[in-house]
Amino acid sequence: MKRLYLIGGPMGVGKTAACRELQSRLERSAFLDGDWCWDMRPFQVTAETKRMVMDNICCLLNNFLRCSAVDHVIFCWVMHRREILDELLSRLDTGDCAVYPVSLVCTAAALKARLEGDIRVGRRTPDVVERSLGYLPLYGALDTEKIDVSALSPAETAAEILRRAGV
Repeated sequence: MKRLYLIGGPMGVGKTAACRELQSRLERSAFLDGDWCWDMRPFQVTAETKRMVMDNICCLLNNFLRCSAVDHVIFCWVMHRREILDELLSRLDTGDCAVYPVSLVCTAAALKARLEGDIRVGRRTPDVVERSLGYLPLYGALDTEKIDVSALSPAETAAEILRRAGV
């Protein structure tokens, strides 16, 4: 049976790094970061671009789910509202697939420190701090497995995801 790992969390929490580590530990795995489906200049959030991004994500994830060469599909994105997860799951062919929705969370102080480190090296712009901190409490309301990554490395986070998924 295939496994689909849906890894959510606010910007800067460490989703991409943890998913890269997760992919390195899983044979026959594919990884998609939802941000890759929205990599546009200028970045615009409109009804049209939101539809396009969800279409892109669902197309790629369904292709991975149908591919016989892939056993583990890893997806990460800022999935801070139940509607995002619901729409995603309603459009994916998960009939022969175990789904593991996970939210990576951390303390506000840890998130701010991570984001400030990214800003210092030019990976992010300063406006991300307030937006990301605003998303953090929204993950508590989701029906997902919560992993506090405040003191975890990407390798430790990946190991915890696998442990909780029974892999």
